[in-house]
This record gives sequence, C-alpha cells and structure tokens, in this order.
Amino acid sequence: MFNSIAWLPLCAGLTAVGLVFSFLAFRRRGAASGMRTAAWALLPVAAYLTGALQALWTIGTTVVGFVTQLVFNPLVWAGVAVAGLSVVLFVASGVMRGRKLASFRKKTSAEAPEVKPSANKAVPKPQQPAVAPKQTAKAEDDFSDIEALLKKRGIS
Repeated sequence: MFNSIAWLPLCAGLTAVGLVFSFLAFRRRGAASGMRTAAWALLPVAAYLTGALQALWTIGTTVVGFVTQLVFNPLVWAGVAVAGLSVVLFVASGVMRGRKLASFRKKTSAEAPEVKPSANKAVPKPQQPAVAPKQTAKAEDDFSDIEALLKKRGIS
C-alpha cells in the first residue's frame, strides 16, 4: 500500500519545483519571501526522510475511510441523530434548570427582610453646592422627568 520507491521521486519532484518557486519569489519579492517558500519546499523531502510521510498517509487513509463509512452507512447516521438528540436534551435541561434557579432566587430574595441602616450610624447626606447655578425654564423642563425618576427610586 505504501511503496517508498514510488514516494521518493514524488517528494523529490515536489521539492525541486518548490525550490524553483522559491528562487522566483526571492528575485521578485525579496529574501524573506524566498526563504519562506524554500522552507515550504523542503517539507516533502523532510517528511519522506523522517518517515512522517508514511504516518501522514496512514492518517489520511483512516480519515477518508471514516468519512466514507459515515456518509454511506445508515447505522452511522442513526448514531449522529442520537448524538443530536443528546445535545438538544442537554440544552433544554440547562434552560429548565436556569429557570428553576431564577425562580428559587426570586423567592428567597422576596422572603429576605430589607436591610435598614442601624440607629447607631448616621446616614451621610450628600453635600449641596454653595451656590446653585441658574437654569433657564427650558432646562428645568428637560430635567424634570429625570428628577422625578430619581425621586421615585429614592435618589436625590
């Protein structure tokens, strides 16, 4: 299946073509581009000499075999459907759990008494500026809604 004699000329040819391209890249775009292209060009021979080419071939044939079995096997598609159902159930249970926790937190916060300042500590009052800036009637109308909202929330 993996014949090393057939792969040696292929890897050497790819490296030779890549080195020609690296020379052209060096001449047209500079030293950095030529060196980068030469680095890519040397990878096929390096993969052949280290034995990585055989490992890459094995990985490739395994992946292709897995994909073809996935596409053409209805039993595998049933497994994909079951995995999808599992994901839907995980998401739905997470949403339901989140709603349950939110309602539990809402109940516990409604039952908790409000925290009031103790009688021993004085509540600091915000300091007013000594001289209030003069405002026009139009400016007062613009801020009256905002002031009403702040008073409603207890902020003055």
